Amino acid sequence: MPKYLDDVEATLRALADPTRRTIVERLAKAPGTVTELAAPFDISLPSFMQHLGVLEAAGIITTQKDGRVRTASLRPGAFDALHLWLGEQRTPAERQADRLGIHLARTTTAKEAP
Repeated sequence: MPKYLDDVEATLRALADPTRRTIVERLAKAPGTVTELAAPFDISLPSFMQHLGVLEAAGIITTQKDGRVRTASLRPGAFDALHLWLGEQRTPAERQADRLGIHLARTTTAKEAP
């Protein structure tokens, strides 16, 4: 069993919660302070911090404290293991269809070229 499966499991568990998925979607746009990130949610700050803790423990986000302000951001490469695993689950037919699509795109482009 590949070593990265632990990372895949941690990522999937962290993303299973809709609040955490929303946080990740927001952080995909730009880093944010805890106060900014927590504002749209109707939960207590300690509960929100637990969500950030789960995301950080899974290696999806990083947080940095500057004085009294904690900022969170997505960790570069956080979804690499998940992407690799999902790619391995694709069926041979999907891969063939992808190759056919690439071939057709190249052929169409070559015919259009003067």
